[in-house]
Amino acid sequence: MQKKGFTYILFNKRNRTLYVGVTSDLKKRILEHKSKIIPGFTKKYNVDKLGYFEEFSSIRFAIEREKKIKRLYRCDKLRLIESKNPKWEDLFEFLI
Repeated sequence: MQKKGFTYILFNKRNRTLYVGVTSDLKKRILEHKSKIIPGFTKKYNVDKLGYFEEFSSIRFAIEREKKIKRLYRCDKLRLIESKNPKWEDLFEFLI
């Protein structure tokens, strides 16, 4: 059985720094970002609000989508977030 996959975009509400990632367990991964337990970009720049996500039937499809999103211009990533989340809410609260 294939694992589901998720592609997601995190943001910092104050300065709207963006981070695009992929995972097989969205809730767990976002909690890791929020708790700052993993060193790296999101910890350094306090990027921990879930602005956008997509679910896929396999992790392979999610990785492909992540690569496509990462190649987008910033303005296109912002439009992607605003198409589903115009108020820039932290969507993590809707996953719980």
